[in-house]
Amino acid sequence: MTNNWKKTLNPETATITEVIRNLDESMMQIALVIKSEGYLVGTLTDGDIRRGLLQGLDLNNSIKKIINYEPLVVTPEMSRETVLQLMQINKIHQLPVVDENRCVVGLHTWNELVTPGIRSNVMVIMAGGQGTRLRPHTENCPKPLLPVGGKPMLEHIIERAKAEGFHNFILSVYYLGHMIEEYFGDGSKWQVNIDYVREEQPMGTAGALSLLNPCPNEPFLVSNGDVLTDVHYGELLDFHSSHSATATMAVRQHEWQHPFGVVLTEGVDIVGFDEKPITHSHINAGIYVLEPGVLDSLKEDEYCDMPALFNRQQDMNKRTIVYPMHEPWLDVGRVDDLHRARQKHSSED
Repeated sequence: MTNNWKKTLNPETATITEVIRNLDESMMQIALVIKSEGYLVGTLTDGDIRRGLLQGLDLNNSIKKIINYEPLVVTPEMSRETVLQLMQINKIHQLPVVDENRCVVGLHTWNELVTPGIRSNVMVIMAGGQGTRLRPHTENCPKPLLPVGGKPMLEHIIERAKAEGFHNFILSVYYLGHMIEEYFGDGSKWQVNIDYVREEQPMGTAGALSLLNPCPNEPFLVSNGDVLTDVHYGELLDFHSSHSATATMAVRQHEWQHPFGVVLTEGVDIVGFDEKPITHSHINAGIYVLEPGVLDSLKEDEYCDMPALFNRQQDMNKRTIVYPMHEPWLDVGRVDDLHRARQKHSSED
């Protein structure tokens, strides 16, 4: 979503002149008309204003007669692909984003979706793991540098994030970290900025965040360095912000089928049968968005995994949420996973 959507907001009492001025200043080509607390009344475009003037309205008239009271809207959860399809089908270049109470929480624009703008948010990538389950592949090569489709896994992550406007990266390194630093350097080869934090001992999937200096001053992304996915990092960040969350965890739905028929009982009585039931659950996808204040709950040089960090936020009554993923995703933690990743990318070449 565009970061400047609040510039498009106009009160229902505005005049046509005031909305024209707003359209000129926001340069969004749409005005969102709201009531108190951000409730979306409708929208206005330059075309609506021109049609009103042709009908005899004066520039000092109220906008109420020309408001589009039934605009197409979307929710924050709607994917980028779906939003683009709606825009194409309806031949529109702007789509308001509203919450369950129809209050405006954002605005999608065609240009922003097709060519994402530069995001100042930092992306931290955990690249210090020893990859013991991937041996012998990791005996002389850190896991994030293992090649998939002709380039290291970590390079895939950085390039995908860069395509969505992210340019500031911090890599947390430990095992064979010098090889990662030699390969990526300062990031200039990829036209991005790369800094490093160096773990002197394994610190878990969250502990290394205590080494960030300076600390981020806005929400930041965290990703494991062995996660290959088509997730849109920008949408994840926007989802986090629109829900006013302290910490967001991307999750994948996992299905597991029981290998046996299950007997349902009450005491010693049989009350039913469930033949090889399927259990649905959410699993941690290894990608997160955190508010800067989360770092206050970490101690320097303390081992901490990400679920423990989320638990600490919950203990402080902070809002922690999930971001349900449907995009392709693979955690390359074992040799079989590495083979699958390489097969997938070879079939795409």
